[in-house]
Amino acid sequence: MDQIKNIIFDYGNVIFSIDFALTQQAFADLGITSATEFFGHRKQDDIFNAFEKGEITAGEFRNRIREKANNPGLTDEQIDNAWNKMLLGIAKGNNDLLAKLKSKYRTFLLSNINAIHYDAVMDYLHHEYGFEGNDHLFEKVYYSHFIGKRKPDAEIFEHILSDANLKPEETLFIDDSPQHLETAAKLGIHTFLMTAPDTIQAFIAREKLL
Repeated sequence: MDQIKNIIFDYGNVIFSIDFALTQQAFADLGITSATEFFGHRKQDDIFNAFEKGEITAGEFRNRIREKANNPGLTDEQIDNAWNKMLLGIAKGNNDLLAKLKSKYRTFLLSNINAIHYDAVMDYLHHEYGFEGNDHLFEKVYYSHFIGKRKPDAEIFEHILSDANLKPEETLFIDDSPQHLETAAKLGIHTFLMTAPDTIQAFIAREKLL
């Protein structure tokens, strides 16, 4: 790891804990059949990809959920609550770790996210930590729904490398999805798969990155 000068972090299950099963169950409770096939960590309906790229609005997303549940009477609040059920929060010490890493490395956040989750996370950061977003913890943040690109597509990694003027061989990407890491590795970026019960704090300590 001696050659690493830049670190790109995924958000979900690297910094911010999430549990896909909670939203899968919440979707099932709304009346969506085969909820685990409809939405999952490795595979999901195209509606989620479109939402993460900002190609559809939150209203259009909610209407798709109503269609899938065959229940036009579902309220926005019911749908948002089910969709946000997976969002658990940030483990103690993670934000402090990011602040320390920023003083030694060029650090970046790369997240596949959408308008509803983004609003929920921003609200959480404000009320829990008094933060106005994540910008102060990184040199730059990249949210998929704002830039119109998402992992694992190569174009989002190429965008960051170009935008931040990063050399792949000096860059480490940490994510919890193997398919995302595979694309990054093909571009010459160093990768690490975050898998529970491992944590970002344990990884940084183990690799002596601080």
